[in-house]
Amino acid sequence: MAAKAKKAEAEAKEAAAGEAAEGEAAPSKRKFPLKKIIFALVALIVIGGGGAGGYLMFFGNGHGEKPVAVVKPPAFFDLPEVLVNLSNAGGERTQYLRAKIVLEVADQATVEQIRPVLPRVLDAFQTYLREMRTTDLDGSAGLYRLRDELTRRVNVAIAPSRVNAVLFKEIVVQ
Repeated sequence: MAAKAKKAEAEAKEAAAGEAAEGEAAPSKRKFPLKKIIFALVALIVIGGGGAGGYLMFFGNGHGEKPVAVVKPPAFFDLPEVLVNLSNAGGERTQYLRAKIVLEVADQATVEQIRPVLPRVLDAFQTYLREMRTTDLDGSAGLYRLRDELTRRVNVAIAPSRVNAVLFKEIVVQ
């Protein structure tokens, strides 16, 4: 049976070859241009890559859980209330600044390192704040500049320890 199928197939091929040889104008099988094939392959790669990227983005790239780093909450250190008279130009009335300040530090050990040098920190704050004018404190931009400068000064005073931020609990100019 297999021999008959092979023989019939061979005869069909010969007949097709003979017809092609006899009639040069015989219509041939339709061929796809090379550009269309390349375009289809590129489209398939882009769609497949997009699907794989979306899967990895939403469902992760591994079956196991990634280790989560445990972040310790920061520690806070309340400074004593600061009251200073602000710098003024000659005949203006004296204005005062009262501030309650909190230092944000990495951990409780840093708080213990600040306690012995607290007079140095308060001195740095007092001398800087006495040079301020009320116009220096206008608006939120003035308070951000003040916060940055106080952070820099406290970090110099407690080096090598570091303060993450200086926070204002209360700030009043009278």
